[in-house]
Amino acid sequence: MKQINTVISRLQWSADITNRERKERVALLIANMMRDGQVIGAGSGSTVYVAMLAIAEKVKRENLDIEIIPASHEISMTCVQLGLRQTTLWEKTPDWTFDGADEVDPQQSLIKGRGGAMFKEKLLICNSKKTFIIVDQSKFVGRLGEKFPVPVEVFPQSLVYVEQQLEALGARDITLRMAKGKDGPVITENGNFVLDAWFDNIDPLMEKKIKNITGVIESGLFIGYNVEILKN
Repeated sequence: MKQINTVISRLQWSADITNRERKERVALLIANMMRDGQVIGAGSGSTVYVAMLAIAEKVKRENLDIEIIPASHEISMTCVQLGLRQTTLWEKTPDWTFDGADEVDPQQSLIKGRGGAMFKEKLLICNSKKTFIIVDQSKFVGRLGEKFPVPVEVFPQSLVYVEQQLEALGARDITLRMAKGKDGPVITENGNFVLDAWFDNIDPLMEKKIKNITGVIESGLFIGYNVEILKN
């Protein structure tokens, strides 16, 4: 069947890809982990995008039967563009997942979510037997919250209540994430808003405390998950 020349076939990454050469080296490592018949969870962000290019090349070259469960619309559309088969968590469990991160602390806990897809990313990690997190040296921190705020996906009508509860948990600065390329706030793929909350102290229970707030869909805290860090 001939592919229709649609906007998806002409997609390009939305921003310049930093450290592309290093990301391409790790992308080859990720691609070489694949085995025929596997189901792979793919997170979001430029590092994942570069890895998808390497995965597609190997699938085509070796005629592999691989299925991808994407965490975001952009990675799903990248799969369509590259001719990679997709499936869902309704149908399959990932053999493994790969993703990036914004911060990694000494205990390998993470802050993720600058791309706004932390809910599906966390769902993939929880469903995967193993998860590989690809980061460069700049992502390592002495404590979570050192360089980035904690993203919190919020049901829109709970915005004010969630803000008050985050302040009660010690957040010193909370902002509604505004979109680029459109007026108004970022809208997640689930139709929600994102609050970015700065904390001077993030204890091991903070992820659960935030998730327990009525109106919070998910946070970008990933504390105590079974992940392996791959440095690019």
